[in-house]
Amino acid sequence: MGRVSQAQAEENRRRVVGTASRLFREQGTQVSVADLMKAAGLTHGAFYKQFASKDALVDEATAHAFTELAQRHSAGLERYDGQREAAQQALIDTYLSAEHRDDPADGCPVAALATDIAREGGGREATRVYAEGVADFADFLATDDQDGIVRLCTLFGALVLSRATKGSPLSEEILTAAHAALTEAG
Repeated sequence: MGRVSQAQAEENRRRVVGTASRLFREQGTQVSVADLMKAAGLTHGAFYKQFASKDALVDEATAHAFTELAQRHSAGLERYDGQREAAQQALIDTYLSAEHRDDPADGCPVAALATDIAREGGGREATRVYAEGVADFADFLATDDQDGIVRLCTLFGALVLSRATKGSPLSEEILTAAHAALTEAG
């Protein structure tokens, strides 16, 4: 089998990072390299041509997930012509939906990666990126009347609890109660 071009190697790397970002949010960072590469449509051996270690991929995939999140926030602001409160309300509506609850792979990295990042410990690039991403998200959510960290904690907690209780009436109740609390307070 011949060597791949530099352009193809870059595309393969992007595909692996994107796939890892989704799988880590859906299944956690314990996903094996073999399973990850299979999901990306590449061989296990190709991984080591692209990444120094799985930890390096976790770092890059975490950064990718938070870049996607920041892009969604920017797109929301554009969609609402820079009207921050309208963009925030739309985000709250989407964040506290059954669709978001049921699709962690394409969902918020704050909720999906929290436990894995906590287990990784400090000193890792993924930990730094996660902390910056949380701070940026909280800044986006801040209003004149509400602290962004409190709003983020409400969103995060509701999403995690609704995922943990999925299939029971409590799951929907959690989403509804958090939505009402954020909407009435705003």
